Amino acid sequence: MNLIQKVKDFFNRGRYNMETSNLNSILEHPKVAVTQSEFNRIQLNLAYYQSKFDDVKYINTDGDRKRRKMQHLPIARTAAKKIASLVYNEQAEITAEDETLNDFLNNMLGNDRFNKNFERYLESALALGGLAMRPYVDGDKIRVAFIQAPVFLPLQSNTQDVSSAAILTKTIKSESKKNVYYTLVEFHEWVTQDGQEVGSTKDKNLYRITNELYKSTSDSTLGDRVNLSELYPDLQPVTTIQGLSRPLFVYLKTPGMNNKDINSPLGLSIFDNAKTTIDFINRTYDEFMWEIKMGQRRVIVPEQITQLKVQDIHGEIKFKRRFDTDQNVYMQVGVGNMDSGSIIDLTTPIRSSDYISAISEGLKLFEMQIGVSSGMFTFDGQGVKTATEIVSENSDTYQMRNSIVALVEQAIKELCVSMCELGKAVGVYSGGIPELDDISVNLDDGVFTDRHAELDYWMKMVAAGFATQKRGIAKVLNITNEEAKKELAEINGELPPESDAELALYGKTEKKAEEGEL
Repeated sequence: MNLIQKVKDFFNRGRYNMETSNLNSILEHPKVAVTQSEFNRIQLNLAYYQSKFDDVKYINTDGDRKRRKMQHLPIARTAAKKIASLVYNEQAEITAEDETLNDFLNNMLGNDRFNKNFERYLESALALGGLAMRPYVDGDKIRVAFIQAPVFLPLQSNTQDVSSAAILTKTIKSESKKNVYYTLVEFHEWVTQDGQEVGSTKDKNLYRITNELYKSTSDSTLGDRVNLSELYPDLQPVTTIQGLSRPLFVYLKTPGMNNKDINSPLGLSIFDNAKTTIDFINRTYDEFMWEIKMGQRRVIVPEQITQLKVQDIHGEIKFKRRFDTDQNVYMQVGVGNMDSGSIIDLTTPIRSSDYISAISEGLKLFEMQIGVSSGMFTFDGQGVKTATEIVSENSDTYQMRNSIVALVEQAIKELCVSMCELGKAVGVYSGGIPELDDISVNLDDGVFTDRHAELDYWMKMVAAGFATQKRGIAKVLNITNEEAKKELAEINGELPPESDAELALYGKTEKKAEEGEL
């Protein structure tokens, strides 16, 4: 590095330190490449997922403006949870043919309860549009940290993949009876051998993790940049790793194009394009619940019997009505004198069937918008379909699941490679670095498999001579070819010995040929 370049680097570092000394938002950081609209979209998705809706404003019978909590259906969370459970569960298996690699993955992922945790965080990925997974060292173990969409921000990326990212970790401490908010920002990026962030992809072969700590007295701002030792005394400001083939994180996003920002590498929530329908369903449900609570009674009464003269402590006479001010049942009318007025009950029946029908239609529209089959979400308990019916119809739910499964399998394979590379770097793993094809991810899709139809299909294939018995056993029992070979040998061993008539009819040659297939 020549003298001129050193001078440039010195001034660049000075400018960088000035720009990052105090930040209101992480989006103000010069390295972060996320637009405000994308950040706001993720925050809005989070609000829908958490069912955080504005209060309902209304005017009561007394003419006062009132507020009440909105009654809602947790439709966004229900959709994400249901689809996540169809994609991944604890029966999933991650294996490799290499024994050393297979033992390492089973040991690390098993101790970390990866299957149980991944199903839970997959729900967040579907609801918020994405999820990052980062392996880290914990003693002699490699564990997996799950980074949810609101705290994962790309630095450099294309529309297919994220190669560099910022990961936020928030911590709350109490100092002098006040809450202090710390935010650790990890920058994962590729640099050249001399530490330059600018260069060709070929030259940037050094992986660098930079840690920055920010402190604030407000939860809504990032605050001032402080020394790492204030909260993390053992954490190095900069760590570089050489020899990695991919980033030390894996970004899993939902299938489909981001139609909100076609240049963004971030994924969409499964309900991103269905928020208006969710609003319609919740508004209808809220009105339904309110109508039941209030009874929607309308009673006309003379004003003379609803007013009460009250003298306050200052001697002033005020008129107050004799009914609960939080209700909207009674309506006053002036009738001149008391004898000419009468009480008229205008109560109408509760429109249960109308509301249920409207909510059901809203759910059908919601199913269409998120890409699942009709009947997956129902409000009246009718139309629920079995897994066999879903498969036989080649339904939208089945196709959507397959799209998500393909991305999940790819992400888990990439995670396993990153775990091996990190384990190799710290001396925890002694085997070779695998290729993606060396790792198998077997998701238990029994809920989406019609076992009887599959058995019937392979029986016909074998009977017609289009497939061997070994292949049929492997497919039906979902086992490897080697296991199917042993299974077929045991089956043949359990068969009764052939009679002389059978040998004469079929011949010994055919018997030997069948044994040769094994």
